[in-house]
Amino acid sequence: MDRFIYGQSAGVTALSASMADFQYKKHSHEEYALGVTLRGIQEYHLDGSLQASRQNGVMLFNPEQNHDGRSQNRSGIDYVMIYIHPKLFLEILGKKDAVLFDTPIVYRAGLRRSILKLTKAIFGGAPEAYCHELLLGLAGHFSEVELRPAGLRDLTFVRQAKEVIHGHLAHVLKLEDVCALFGMSKYQFIRAFKANTGTSPYQYYLNCKVERAKQLIEKHRDVYLAVAEYGFVDLAHLNRHFRNIYGTTAFEYMSYLNSYKMD
Repeated sequence: MDRFIYGQSAGVTALSASMADFQYKKHSHEEYALGVTLRGIQEYHLDGSLQASRQNGVMLFNPEQNHDGRSQNRSGIDYVMIYIHPKLFLEILGKKDAVLFDTPIVYRAGLRRSILKLTKAIFGGAPEAYCHELLLGLAGHFSEVELRPAGLRDLTFVRQAKEVIHGHLAHVLKLEDVCALFGMSKYQFIRAFKANTGTSPYQYYLNCKVERAKQLIEKHRDVYLAVAEYGFVDLAHLNRHFRNIYGTTAFEYMSYLNSYKMD
């Protein structure tokens, strides 16, 4: 049976999941994501290559890194994930400039235990101060080999295109209006955007809408406000897209968060 449980503490979102039939659609997250495969083989496409995380594998995702996800076989998988906002992640690392994980999957016992300890504390309702300490301890497991400078991947065109899309999240994306700002045809714009981001403008737009709806739910605990603010037809519409990315509905996610303290 597919199961997705979320919790939050110390500015970190934790996920405990079991799935056999469910498959994530291609998406990305604003946060750094670190996960541990507890059982089975987790398979996913990342940056054009197929990855497979086996038991005790530590999965490392960079912000806005497109991926999907599924169990490699019918026996299913169990895993945990933690999501850390880029600003917080750099703060615990003591770095000013953005960094990226250099390897998508590692098998490091210390890092694995540190992630599991933090998720256990979050789901167990441990004091937030203790979770902060565990989060700082997690940073000590990253060596310079596993992290590299982010560089200047976000080209001016891509950055500007993302800014325009972010400004239209509450409305229907009219691609012709966006393209006109760059003096491109719709097909030129789609090709250029996808070549530089790995996803289409519409997929990026929809992913951002769901991400912003999630953030609003975290802040106000109101799924219907999220529906209205970000232009979803109704709650079912939001729930469907939310589940494709997070494995659970927006309403269920709100229910999980009500059990945990937020910063």
